[in-house]
Amino acid sequence: MDIFVNNAPVYVATGGKDFDASLPTVLFLHGSGGDHRTWALQTRWFAYHGFSVLAPDLPGHSLSGGAAFTRIEDSADWLSEFLGKAGVTAAHVVGHSQGFLSALAFAQHHQDRILSLTAIGTAATIPVNQALIDTAKDSSAKAAHMMCNWGFGPDAHMGSSSVPGMQPIAISRAIMSRNPLAADLQACADFTAGDAIAASLTIPRHCILATADKMTSLKAGLALAKSMNVTPTIIPDSGHMLPLEAPKQTLIALRDFIISVQAERAAA
Repeated sequence: MDIFVNNAPVYVATGGKDFDASLPTVLFLHGSGGDHRTWALQTRWFAYHGFSVLAPDLPGHSLSGGAAFTRIEDSADWLSEFLGKAGVTAAHVVGHSQGFLSALAFAQHHQDRILSLTAIGTAATIPVNQALIDTAKDSSAKAAHMMCNWGFGPDAHMGSSSVPGMQPIAISRAIMSRNPLAADLQACADFTAGDAIAASLTIPRHCILATADKMTSLKAGLALAKSMNVTPTIIPDSGHMLPLEAPKQTLIALRDFIISVQAERAAA
């Protein structure tokens, strides 16, 4: 479906079912250079198991108009407006990599609108090598090639795929090559408030991390989990692109957490 935010169209995947704001909503936020296809398996499961799903292409990415965020902080007001336009008071928020930084920025002033918060393949801050940013300014395709080489774990590089006949590295490279990587990477590099926000969270929260993540290291992810005061789910032999390269394991961890939060809310 399409929603207009700040006079720009936003494409939103809904998991294959019509969006129903009366159901508990799960909001999925993709990482740098990504789009709604990051969440293909996870969105479909939630949409067909009692939830409504919002997985937007963030501004300037793939099927959405507007300009990419140049500051992570700017995404907070955008997300508030986006949820309002969708008719959603509060949602379970799930963020991968840069998407989680946007979720943190949103949480800083809007914890009352977050039912739960899940970090996937990320950290409280994401330093970015200046050479990668400079490459992205010159060519998103070159930067995407570098990021996919580093971002995926060993199994993906050996051709392993959860979807027969599809290669997640090639698909991701094609998507990222056409999206505003330079703006995304610079926004990540400039965002420094994540540690303080993560430590201040009082809402239900969780981290899903990978042992072979070379872009936001497991060490940095564990530091985030400690700051958030949670015991993380750690998926072995996977890299930074967890939702794509380990979709089932990621879904199981996410599903179990969100269902437990819903059960606690129902019992309260």
